[in-house]
Amino acid sequence: MAAGAVDAAPALAAATPAAGVDNGAGVATASAATADAGAAAAPAADALPPEGAGGVVHVRGKALSGADKAKLRLDDIPGGVSVVDAAQVEKGRVFTNEDVLAFQPGVYAQAAGGTDGIKISIRGSAINRGTNFFRSGTLFLFDGLPVTGPGGTPYELFEPLGLSRTEVLRGANAFDAGALMLGGAINYVTRTGQDAAPFEARVEGGSYGYRKAYVSSGQVIGKLDYYVAAVDAERRGYQALSHGESRGVIANLGYRLADDVQTRFYFRWRQTDNEQPGALTVAQVESDPRQANPVAVQQNAHRRQPGSTWIANKTTWNIDADSTLSAGLVYHNYPIDQELSVNAGRWGFADASAVLDYETRGILFGRASKTKVGLLYTGHLHGWLDTYVRIPAAATAALATGTRIRHSNYDGADTTLHAGNDLELAPRLWLTSGVSAVHTQRQTAVTFPVTNEDYRRTTNALAPRLGLRYTLDNDVQLFANASRSIEPPNSWAFLTTPPTFTSGPATGLARRGLDLKDQAANTLELGTRGQAGAASWSLSVYRAHVRNELLSVEVVPATATTAALTAESNASPTIHQGVEAGLESRLWDGGAAGRLSTRHSFTLNDFRFRRDARFGDNTLPGIPRRWYQGELQYERPNGLYAGVSVQAASRIDVDYANSFKTHGYAILNASLGYDHPSAGWKVFLDLRNLANKHYVSSVAPAYNDAGTDQRRSAPGEGFGIYGGLSVAFR
Repeated sequence: MAAGAVDAAPALAAATPAAGVDNGAGVATASAATADAGAAAAPAADALPPEGAGGVVHVRGKALSGADKAKLRLDDIPGGVSVVDAAQVEKGRVFTNEDVLAFQPGVYAQAAGGTDGIKISIRGSAINRGTNFFRSGTLFLFDGLPVTGPGGTPYELFEPLGLSRTEVLRGANAFDAGALMLGGAINYVTRTGQDAAPFEARVEGGSYGYRKAYVSSGQVIGKLDYYVAAVDAERRGYQALSHGESRGVIANLGYRLADDVQTRFYFRWRQTDNEQPGALTVAQVESDPRQANPVAVQQNAHRRQPGSTWIANKTTWNIDADSTLSAGLVYHNYPIDQELSVNAGRWGFADASAVLDYETRGILFGRASKTKVGLLYTGHLHGWLDTYVRIPAAATAALATGTRIRHSNYDGADTTLHAGNDLELAPRLWLTSGVSAVHTQRQTAVTFPVTNEDYRRTTNALAPRLGLRYTLDNDVQLFANASRSIEPPNSWAFLTTPPTFTSGPATGLARRGLDLKDQAANTLELGTRGQAGAASWSLSVYRAHVRNELLSVEVVPATATTAALTAESNASPTIHQGVEAGLESRLWDGGAAGRLSTRHSFTLNDFRFRRDARFGDNTLPGIPRRWYQGELQYERPNGLYAGVSVQAASRIDVDYANSFKTHGYAILNASLGYDHPSAGWKVFLDLRNLANKHYVSSVAPAYNDAGTDQRRSAPGEGFGIYGGLSVAFR
């Protein structure tokens, strides 16, 4: 690999005083030790090159991949983090980000309707949203640069192929990325010419008309390296009215301007076109999950992203052996057409973002120290929504044949300045401290058919963070942290009408808009990670006291001629607490006969109101209280592998009144594959939901269904067979 091309985000990267232990993909449990304690077994912090420095790093005789190095860096964080190695994910079907985020403690990621708009919730962030919404509560990044803007995160650019790894930083553990949301951050790191093959092709196919084709190329050419990939996919769909297709391009180009200066340009474009089968009752899911919501059928519900574009640049200057400065710029354009038989909406958003990060290592008060200062800015360049009524005789024609009935404008910006320090208080004991200052702006207005007075709001807040991590003699790490998170409402949220489910009065939609407040949470987290024998683990226990939680609810259901009305409002005080546990273990190692290993992810979610005037201590609806994924896998040195896995969830509350619940479920999967050790080709076969279990995978909560079974649920897929082949020439 050539020196100089930028690989991953300096905003998330930090050289670590760690000794690494390979535990495979999935839960990041690389053990940590301070440099002086671990020098005999592994390099000290400064022995690990910064991201993009190139070369091969060895720890305990093993060449480290980008995912391995990321685990070492993230071990500096005194809290819950994990790294997903794309090589592990690509041993099976890679359809949506549900496949990427499987087996990640604290992460609930479930697809519905066969689309990319999966529901992602971390520590209860955006728990009450259904699928096909802009994602909220978590900062999403490509290569350390933001995709999320003041309006949330559109989902159409998140093609799961073409990645090197995915970094999950739960809650305030994403502090150094500038994230202040309850869910933290997910950073998708793209392949570059340093870790891609000159030519690679992959095809997948299977049940319900699924097919995907991917072709890519990446090389290092002197001071330059490049990566480019094209993906095309289509799926007839498990449910009626769930046909979907997508196509896109992913590319980046890195260049070493000087020995200590590197720059990289990024480009993503993707187009999607998805039918929307709508929600079903629990009874309908259990009797016939392949049916579509009859209202969606009447509407011919359809959502098309005519082409979203994300263009970015990041330049890194290694000032000296101990200091690094990086700067990034992003342009993101994401139009959306929501097409129904009578009503339709056309959205247009464009965002600009900037990232600036400085990191230096040295001595403070006679102790080893690492300081980071960063700036994260995201803002709308423009945002608008046109709502149309179509001419009934031209229900399938273009939007231009309809009559515009409303035009709305959205504007907003978020600026976060963060500064943090890691200080070695004593051998093996590190103190992490920091504070973020956040400035938010929101502005909305309806300008057609009547121009209303603009609604404007500006807020300022501080979010401190304090953490400790201590490494025992056996490289087991103990950690604790206390933090505050701040999350402003999305820009579009101020043009909705709220229900009255808070302890205070709901304001409704007045001439000056909706008085939504920023969500704030104070969180305490305790945990451990490490390795004992052939087992490695991570464990976090947390409790967050949340004020003004931003909750969304369907106020008026959809009809054949109108879309559903979903409103956003602040809740009375709530509590989010839970347990996030991951375990990987080698059960048997037979050498040439193969080895048997297992991995587990368990999440306990306890999210509830705190003495709400109407709902008391009710559970917040939307995701299961208990969520488990486990796998048993057999591997041979020649590349053959086979495994079985289980996914299980407890019941899900459907409304804030807790008057109705889905049923819990468990599904069984199996896999078989061959990954040639040297020839660069692999083949796989995935069997999903072997018992053809009918179950609810996702819920869009309601206010109060009074114990009745309403259409709030999306079905998980039935039994499916998927296969694939990939070939890479190096």
